[in-house]
Amino acid sequence: MALSFAKLAFTPTVRAEQEKRGSAEGYAKFLSDERQGGDVLTMAEATFLLERDGFYMSTVSETGWPYVQFRGGPAGFIKLLDEKTIGFADLAGNRQYLSTGNMRVNPRVALIAVDYVNARRLKIWGTVRIIEAEDNPEAAEALRPDGSDARIERLFIIEIEAMSWNCPRHIPRRLTVEEFAGETLELRKEVERLKAALAQATSATA
Repeated sequence: MALSFAKLAFTPTVRAEQEKRGSAEGYAKFLSDERQGGDVLTMAEATFLLERDGFYMSTVSETGWPYVQFRGGPAGFIKLLDEKTIGFADLAGNRQYLSTGNMRVNPRVALIAVDYVNARRLKIWGTVRIIEAEDNPEAAEALRPDGSDARIERLFIIEIEAMSWNCPRHIPRRLTVEEFAGETLELRKEVERLKAALAQATSATA
């Protein structure tokens, strides 16, 4: 049984391209009977997702056009429902409903979550189920992001079909405002210490 992501992603056309470019042999191991799994959350994936404050989600419309949307919230807004299911609340927004409309006709989604500080990213393939908040207010409150009082319109429940940790190459290293503040705190303290020392030295020689 092959790794779940390889079964989904390595289509005949993709395999043909790998053959053409010389990478098919290297990737064949992901399709072998000795390799399996990749569709169940382990501690590594669970911790990674709980720490994220955003991810990118792709859907496809009935006309075949893909759409990518950034979904953000405080760390923990992605809820782990069980070892194969995650969910999050869809808060009131610009009312275009592009992702929601696409999901109505094609429930397949792809997610990429990135840790820019440590150059790590996780790809997720899944099947989404939509629950209107008014139909299940208790579930809506359970998936409410911490500290948010925004109106929840619906819930997106994603059954994980496959996951894959992606190559860290070319991921830019970035810090959030909060992370940057922590990194520079000691520098600011040192600047203040030097300013005080300079003021004291200047006063002594005046």
